[in-house]
Amino acid sequence: MPELDPDRLFPPDARTREIARELFATIANRPILSPHGHCDPAWFSENAAFSDPAHLFVVPDHYIFRMLVSQGVALADLGVPRADGAPVEQDPRTIWRRFAEHYHLFRGTPTRLWIDHALAEVFGVAAPLGADTADEIYDQVAARLSEPEYRPRALFDRFGIEFLATTDSALDDLSHHDRIREAGLGGRVVPTYRPDAAVDPEHGAFGENVAQLGEITDCDTGSWDGYLEAHRRRRAYFRERGATATDHGHPTARTENLDPDVAERLFRTCLANDASAEEADAFRGQMLTEMARMSVEDGMTMQMHVGSHRNHSDEIRRLHGRDMGFDIPVRTEFVHALRPMLDAVGLEPGLKMIVFTLDETTFSRELAPLAGVYPSLILGPPWWFFDSPEGIMRFRQMTGETAGIYNTAGFNDDTRAFCSIPARHDVSRRVDCAWLASLVADGRIRMDEAYEMAGELTTDLVKKAYGI
Repeated sequence: MPELDPDRLFPPDARTREIARELFATIANRPILSPHGHCDPAWFSENAAFSDPAHLFVVPDHYIFRMLVSQGVALADLGVPRADGAPVEQDPRTIWRRFAEHYHLFRGTPTRLWIDHALAEVFGVAAPLGADTADEIYDQVAARLSEPEYRPRALFDRFGIEFLATTDSALDDLSHHDRIREAGLGGRVVPTYRPDAAVDPEHGAFGENVAQLGEITDCDTGSWDGYLEAHRRRRAYFRERGATATDHGHPTARTENLDPDVAERLFRTCLANDASAEEADAFRGQMLTEMARMSVEDGMTMQMHVGSHRNHSDEIRRLHGRDMGFDIPVRTEFVHALRPMLDAVGLEPGLKMIVFTLDETTFSRELAPLAGVYPSLILGPPWWFFDSPEGIMRFRQMTGETAGIYNTAGFNDDTRAFCSIPARHDVSRRVDCAWLASLVADGRIRMDEAYEMAGELTTDLVKKAYGI
């Protein structure tokens, strides 16, 4: 940084690097498809200017503040709100300076690649970020943010985003999405149905959320049949607003296929707040199968994000609330866990279930063989901690030989850091081209096949997987 190496992430040997260059040139400027992420739809409905560099780059980004916390910087000193409303750092320039002083911590990480790319390519920054340049870069980015060309809608079009899906609670009224449809963006912004708050009995407000789901759908969610019907109606509400997918964030991949009367008894136990940890996990597993059945009915792609021990620190959760960066990958089992759901619907024509995991050890041993035979199962791209050059390359190497690329979902950026979207897609495209170049160089595929596969990995597989 600031000058980006045009050959970054390409293989070091001359022949393979040249092949990667040629492949990348054909897909570098393809439109961005972002079918799963956490951008705030209010950005595009309201189109207000981003407030300042600190709140654009630092305060909302778990990748940034978890690294700084690991080196002794308190979340409160980075402006992260406290759950009890106690004071935290409010001055964005001070927050930015703390970030810049610690920027060396990100050397060699994907976060460094993303931020360097955003500063250089989006904001035209020509100096390396550090303590001595913090104020200069802050002023430059802040000045850009005041310009109309840096409002969310203008950046959306400038980034070449053709499709972007947000992740929305089943209880969200989607009013922002209604306004977005009238905004005249060059691409589409659609919601994604995320029912976790009304599916997880261990969510603190599960009972209240189920009751609210009943109110907004006019269903009796005190009964099992009424509860399932409420989800069907809510999914239809999302589909009317452009949704093509659902998303389910569960701690394990467990699925169940219980008899209806057993499922109803389990539901009532959970609703009464009497469920044990085992019963809560069984209920979540049953609901994955129920959601898969609903996807057979309505055609929505089903995404499963599993294998994270969320909120690992009780102290951080107490001070700052849920989802503050203390989420850790855990070992995850899929072969037995997914079987009840796959026995129920795994061979249904047209069903698409995309599985994401934080347990890389399962890619070659379990997930690639499963996706390599079940027509409904698709491998999601490397997620979260492994959305990195090494993680993407490992994924291709561990899954390509068993599942090929045609049982994968391409790439999605899964981010709430809006200005990192072009950078993340750039990294993915470069690493995919590096992998394809290695297959050409050792004679496993022809160059014409590599050109075709590069395009499929960039956009075509995403469109197929998400029905875009």
